[in-house]
Amino acid sequence: MPELPEVETVRRGLAPVLEGKRIARVTQRRAGLRYPFPDRLAERLEGRKVLRLTRRAKYILIHIEGGEVLIVHLGMSGRFTIHPPLKSPKRPGLFHYAVPDGAPDAGEGKHDHIMWDMADGTRIVYCDHRRFGFMDLVGEGALDENKHLAKLGPEPLGNAFSAATLIENFKTRKTPVKSALLDQSTVAGLGNIYVCEALFRSGIGPERAAASLTPARLERLTATIRDVLSEAIEAGGSTLRDYAQADGELGYFQHRFQVYDREGETCSKPKCGARVKRIAQSGRSTFFCPKCQK
Repeated sequence: MPELPEVETVRRGLAPVLEGKRIARVTQRRAGLRYPFPDRLAERLEGRKVLRLTRRAKYILIHIEGGEVLIVHLGMSGRFTIHPPLKSPKRPGLFHYAVPDGAPDAGEGKHDHIMWDMADGTRIVYCDHRRFGFMDLVGEGALDENKHLAKLGPEPLGNAFSAATLIENFKTRKTPVKSALLDQSTVAGLGNIYVCEALFRSGIGPERAAASLTPARLERLTATIRDVLSEAIEAGGSTLRDYAQADGELGYFQHRFQVYDREGETCSKPKCGARVKRIAQSGRSTFFCPKCQK
């Protein structure tokens, strides 16, 4: 499943072609994805201008003229592709996507479930092979109470996330620190990959009880979480299975993984020499160095 850096990368890729632009037409190919699409989705979007794109945890928030917000979750395989007008093969912004000559019309794929035709001729296509993604449309004033967002903890890259936050949250928790960090009410948007990476870089064992960590170790952990996520965002996210950026380009942070998916390989820290191990925690694979992480 795309994690926070992947979702932020998609948001940044969509922003230049959506913000300030008007949605001329919405084509909906099916009744829903993981959940049904919002009632009268096309009617509520058509003719409206996109004001801005933000992100909360792993959700893309598309703020629409008139006071509504489209909440988008990519699920496991959801992706957006941007198709500029044929007479303008490159779209504005840092990402570029050219429509090849003679290519079939954008949106004709088997798994292209919803399309937005913008007033400037750009077409945004949402494709989702597994249909685990979803969209919801809510009023701006009700955003914080929305069932998907209401119980989320602080953003790991925001000012509200700090060692003090974790100290307070962890002080009575006997659960493993990795499980505690994956709890979205503790910190929003952290996923399996980047928790593994952050714990490795911090030298903290994933099975260590959350309450046993000292303030000094939590200071280091919060700083490391910020560093790992920032590096991944700058690298364009990590490409695992179905993930791609909004323009179809792949992310490259996976080439920097120091521990994730490296079971049996020698630890990357100098003079360690131990082999990376994999264990299962809450049904997910945890990768760690048994020598470096305590």
